[in-house]
Amino acid sequence: MLRRRPPRSASADDLLTTLGRLTAQAREGAEFQRARVELAEVLQREMLPGALPELPGLRTAATYAPARHGLAIGGDWYDGFPLPDGSLAFSVGDVQGHDVEAAAFMGQIRIGLRAVAAHAADPGEVLSRANDLLLSIDCELFATCTFVRFDPTTWELTSARAGHVPGIWATTDRRWGLVEDPGGIPLGVLSGQRYPVTRRRLTAAGAFVLFTDGVIEGPSFPIEAGLAQVARLVRAKAGDDPAEVADAVMCVAELTGHTDDAAVIVLRHDAARRGAG
Repeated sequence: MLRRRPPRSASADDLLTTLGRLTAQAREGAEFQRARVELAEVLQREMLPGALPELPGLRTAATYAPARHGLAIGGDWYDGFPLPDGSLAFSVGDVQGHDVEAAAFMGQIRIGLRAVAAHAADPGEVLSRANDLLLSIDCELFATCTFVRFDPTTWELTSARAGHVPGIWATTDRRWGLVEDPGGIPLGVLSGQRYPVTRRRLTAAGAFVLFTDGVIEGPSFPIEAGLAQVARLVRAKAGDDPAEVADAVMCVAELTGHTDDAAVIVLRHDAARRGAG
């Protein structure tokens, strides 16, 4: 009886060559992904302001935290800048997607909001014009945003919201509520949108806190539970240093088990001065 010779098995050299090739491909893929993450981190860090503007009676603070897994960085932002009439503007927002493209788009939105706000102080008009501006660049991404203007003459906050999560306001005399403007749809979806404006005169000292959904929503928490947790913190710390309030609010993200990046901005204000407005 004849026996067939078994097929020649791969040699150790052949196996090592194949393993080396697969390892090199995996290393290239990992290095490419790491490079994208590092680029997004640089974009995020360089585009966010190093400090927020302040005025006598108004102190500010903000903080940002990347996503837990390190790959979803770049979509959230905060900003603050003076306007030509002496008032201050602040914004917080969240870009769809979390990668290099989202970080770049975030930069475009921040620049667009600053450019528009210089000629349209009303927050609703700012969002409306910024929305049309973003649509004109033909980008497939969109963003949620809350835009706020503080008037040091009237001691009034005016705000408008484009699909963004509500914030929290609280006073040192224990009053509080949601910063839940009627709002409109996110920026970059449909042209010709209008965004209602809410006006609040700051008659008592307190804090006005805005954040992105990465703070209040995660695998461990529904968004309602996250909002309730932030509300308890802000009510308890309404008179504290704004940096401490911002850090405390960001800690809620640890409770929610957030997988998204997160941003917080705090406006800590005194009561309206006599004769203001």
